[in-house]
Amino acid sequence: MKKLIGFSMLLLSVVLSSCDDFLKDEEPPVINISGSDAFPKNCVTVYRGESFYFKIELTDNIELGSFSVEMHHNFDHHTHSTSPTQCEMGAVKNALNPLLYIKEFPIPEKLKEYWATGTIFVPANMDTGDYHFMIRVTDASGWQTFEGISVKIGDR
Repeated sequence: MKKLIGFSMLLLSVVLSSCDDFLKDEEPPVINISGSDAFPKNCVTVYRGESFYFKIELTDNIELGSFSVEMHHNFDHHTHSTSPTQCEMGAVKNALNPLLYIKEFPIPEKLKEYWATGTIFVPANMDTGDYHFMIRVTDASGWQTFEGISVKIGDR
């Protein structure tokens, strides 16, 4: 019985030491949209029939995991915004043909800093108006952070 308890304690210590980094990670990842190269910024307008390029800095104290981007209408004025800046909003309206974009992206392993980038095409027949651009980042330990940015889809 003493050998079984000793073996169990040894096995437990090996398992816990192999998970050491995950046990130490008590910090969620960070999304930085304040840099001059970051896009979109709160309250910007993107245009129907055109593409826009998003670029957002992601960091973590140990290791990043993945990120996702979502863009959906805000015609009912609900909120996800994490910005203290309030954007001027259009009138509440019903969605007829709103843009809905949802995509998840991997981040290469062992990175603590990564620029999330990609291109989103806004079809010419999408409803104009208020939208949310949301980015979520998850680190390798499972912590998640999100940033909600208010944007508009407009016509040129």
